Amino acid sequence: MKITKAFGSAILALGFVASTYAHHASVGIDRSKTVTVEGVVKQFRWANPHSWIELEVVNGAGKAELWNFEMLPPNYLVPAGWTRSSIKAGDRVKVTANGFLDGTPGGIFVSVTLPDGKTLGQRGGGGGGARGGGAGGAGDARGGRGQ
Repeated sequence: MKITKAFGSAILALGFVASTYAHHASVGIDRSKTVTVEGVVKQFRWANPHSWIELEVVNGAGKAELWNFEMLPPNYLVPAGWTRSSIKAGDRVKVTANGFLDGTPGGIFVSVTLPDGKTLGQRGGGGGGARGGGAGGAGDARGGRGQ
């Protein structure tokens, strides 16, 4: 009975680790290049475990597309100069990101150029690539302060 419980616990733990890795492994993200799009912010979510930008972008055919960009949690964004009010719905911004391999509109953000021309990145200095090992490094278990 003890062996069965131990084996079952090990399988559960292994399953949890595998699912966590899969979520934060950025499968489907092209880290070798970036894409830059400009559009109007539909929504900015300042949240854990990931902040998000939903951006309406007019494509080459003149049609509006919704692009979704995953960001780091607030506790990483604050030291880079971000606040919960850095961008808001209706702002026209330019987002640079590592896009999806399949061409889906969106990706993992690298930097955002605000309406005033200021650029905010993942960490101080206004940009830089994503941290290895995850969706922009957002797999850190520490929570944000929700500023």
